[in-house]
Amino acid sequence: MEGHQHQQHHHNHSHNRPDENSSMGGEPMMVTGSFRTGGEDYRKEEKHHEHLGELGAAAAGAYALHQKHEMEKDPEHVRKHKLEEEMAAAAAVGAGGYAFHERNDVKEAKKREEEAHGMHHHQMF
Repeated sequence: MEGHQHQQHHHNHSHNRPDENSSMGGEPMMVTGSFRTGGEDYRKEEKHHEHLGELGAAAAGAYALHQKHEMEKDPEHVRKHKLEEEMAAAAAVGAGGYAFHERNDVKEAKKREEEAHGMHHHQMF
């Protein structure tokens, strides 16, 4: 793929983190024909990821409860339903951890943006 620029969204967030030399540090950048602040885009993306994690945790938790109910309803396949309940519960915990991680990324991005603009949390007025 030499000479060919391949643009792809990566879910590995270390690729998406802004640094001092990137346009995501608050400088205007061109995005689909309009100028937007890179820091705002990054925060919005992280917030979106946080919501996806929350949704995944809720869905996996609901599926775990469904499987627990199926164990009572279908005693012939208790082992299968118990295994699926445990896997769904683990997925819910993982998705919840991901949402928590993304929430911290949102907070860090906001803090970096405020520091870049000279705002500090301890300002009263």
